Amino acid sequence: MADPTNTSSATTATFLSALVFNGAVAGAEILAFTFLRPYFKQIYEPRTLVPIASQRVKPFVAGMFTWPIALLKANYQDIMQVNGPDAYFFVRFLRMMVRILLPIWIISWIVLLPTTSAGTLSTGKTGLDRFIFGNVPTSQQDRYAAHIILVWIFTFWIFWNIRYEMQKFITARQIFLISPEHSSTVQANTILVTGIPAKFLSEKALSKMYSHLPGGVKKIWINRDLKELPDIYDRRLAASGKLESAETALITTAAKLRAEQLEKDAKAGKDTSIADTTDAERDLSLAEKLVPKNKRPTHRLPAGFMPFSLPLIGKEVDSIDWARKEIATMTVLLERVDSNDRPLQTYPPLSSAFVTFNQQIAAHLAVRALTHHEPYRMHDKYVEVAPEDVIWGNLGLNPYEQKARLAISYAATAGLIILWALPVAFVGIISNIKGLCVRAAWLAWLCKIPLEVNGIIQGVLPPVLLAVLMMLLPIILRLLGRFEGIPTKNGLELSLMTRFFIFQVIHSFLIVTLSSGIIAALPGLLKNPTGIPSLLAQYLPQASTFFLTYILLQGLSGVAGGFLNIVTLALYYVKLFILGSTPRSIYNIKYGARSVAWGTLFPSMTLLVVITFGYSIISPIINGFACAAFFLFYQLYKFLFLYQFTQPTTSETGGLFFPKAIQHVFVGMYVQQLCLCALFFLAQDADKKQSAVPEGALMVVLIVFTAAFHAIINNSFGPLIHALPLSLADRAYRQPEPATTTEDNANHMDAGQRPIDEKAGGSGSNPTSPTSPTSPGGTIQIRLLGIWRSHHRWIVFSIRPWRTR
Repeated sequence: MADPTNTSSATTATFLSALVFNGAVAGAEILAFTFLRPYFKQIYEPRTLVPIASQRVKPFVAGMFTWPIALLKANYQDIMQVNGPDAYFFVRFLRMMVRILLPIWIISWIVLLPTTSAGTLSTGKTGLDRFIFGNVPTSQQDRYAAHIILVWIFTFWIFWNIRYEMQKFITARQIFLISPEHSSTVQANTILVTGIPAKFLSEKALSKMYSHLPGGVKKIWINRDLKELPDIYDRRLAASGKLESAETALITTAAKLRAEQLEKDAKAGKDTSIADTTDAERDLSLAEKLVPKNKRPTHRLPAGFMPFSLPLIGKEVDSIDWARKEIATMTVLLERVDSNDRPLQTYPPLSSAFVTFNQQIAAHLAVRALTHHEPYRMHDKYVEVAPEDVIWGNLGLNPYEQKARLAISYAATAGLIILWALPVAFVGIISNIKGLCVRAAWLAWLCKIPLEVNGIIQGVLPPVLLAVLMMLLPIILRLLGRFEGIPTKNGLELSLMTRFFIFQVIHSFLIVTLSSGIIAALPGLLKNPTGIPSLLAQYLPQASTFFLTYILLQGLSGVAGGFLNIVTLALYYVKLFILGSTPRSIYNIKYGARSVAWGTLFPSMTLLVVITFGYSIISPIINGFACAAFFLFYQLYKFLFLYQFTQPTTSETGGLFFPKAIQHVFVGMYVQQLCLCALFFLAQDADKKQSAVPEGALMVVLIVFTAAFHAIINNSFGPLIHALPLSLADRAYRQPEPATTTEDNANHMDAGQRPIDEKAGGSGSNPTSPTSPTSPGGTIQIRLLGIWRSHHRWIVFSIRPWRTR
């Protein structure tokens, strides 16, 4: 068996190697960012250069070397205005973790580090292994009292922060929902209903059903089976892109030929007056006249049944002539649908519809109400729906088919969890190679590797491999969510957040912990099976070294890489050179919005929460590095969401990812408490008797307290997360309602409602209503114009149904 001192030295060498390597990489990346940032504003501060004034933000005023100070002073609350609640609550979650971990870090280092290390040289452990739970001597088991006291204190400190942040979340979300800028949009007043039976698949039937809600229905769109229309529209869109690219190339060639001709004329002494040049520029067909036929842009059509073309294969055609004919043909087909579809009903309705209400509260009531008297009929309803957020292919699913798909999707997810365990366990084994080489004779040569090299293998390689494995998962999980029949992209991201987090906890935490700790304890388990409890209590905490290096990787290299963003910098100029063939493509490359996928970003952060909480008492050294990592992430994403990212308003959920992240925090607390409970009950004194039963019993009580607090949080805040309460309905913007008679106003007054003022567009007689000319935000005309612009997108989708793909 290997000398324990050597194993401990390997652990320390692993940590130091990871610290030096990640520190060096982070330092180089931050230095590069410091010098590049002032000269590449298009990459590092694109929000300050956006041509649209309403989307532009104030420049990041900072010197080349003083940007960290300016970033520290930047107000994270500005993110709410710049990028909306989703981005704001993500950054606020990181800030919350810094506030939670700061006192935990200070107290745990003051109390627990001396408790586990002082007077323990007899255990034979050195370096970082002196500060883990299993280093408490068997003759001094009463030291575990410090661990149980601190875990109770830390748990109630986390309780307070969770309750405080949930109160802030509910308030901020409700303010966002009823704000005139949001509540006046069509998105805020529209719901998506799926699983509609044939009897109700008409505007008249749905309008009658929902007429009982406040304000009634404004507009209904029935989704239809569009058959070949999406393909026709895609063909026209592709032809339009081909025409734009070809005409740009033609103009470029014509300008080049024209310049050559002017140069020749100038040398020959011919007159090249400005008037002629100006007249030439005004001639729209001059480009085609200047360019000979053999230099016009051409392309090849796909040969036979091939879906794409290949060089030297297929018929070569003039790109401009072909694109014009293709656009004309497709347009005729689409216009024929506009004039003939309604009477002939060529495209039958699907089992879903969009319903826009006159009042925002009606949309929320419609989603919460039991709509139909039959099972699964009109059961799934979604509020705050925008056309860009819809997964159109999932709108026509039968409710029973969707339930079957749901079961298959989660069964596949469970199978994937089992299969993914093999490569992840391999990563965990690599993280403890020093323990593996002792057991396997054919790997004995690994024990002879110098500690520095061994430290690089154990400290750098496993976190990188684990990160690569976790990068592949979201692709598969998104496909499973889409197969399940989720009709919105936001819903897909929320589902992905849950599934990806489950994967992360099982594979990136539990399996790595068990594989790493058991491999280290394996020689002792085989020689002394009766000592399994004490060996597990001693070696399982040693897996913390891997997670310490993982946090170093994320907090140093990950944060620095996020600032430098070298891939985006390189791709920007590659795209400009290769894809910048038209003014439209150049504009999109320069000013196209960059955003994040919440379904993967949030779980990557909450995994760090689970790891930190899981080892905060077992290996308190992790608390300081985790606190620093979250602080750096907080500064990074504050910068990104203020000056780089632009989250689309159509994908805004109003912060619904935040309460899910809070649930993940509870998972971290449960993991911590269950691990400590097991370790306390496994602890043995010098006589091989259980020595920490009282501490274990107190952990059971704490688990009960945590479960009770969890239930209270869910019961008290849960109903407020999604729904808009009636008590706030009067503060929301009210869409203009149809004109009503005096008798209707009397009926409204009898029902305890405000009379409807026809001249005010149904806003009521309250002079401070959002539609009042004196209200904050502008006049009635301005607000109605905003409504019309938002509503126009839905009109387009109603008149042009082929755009729904």
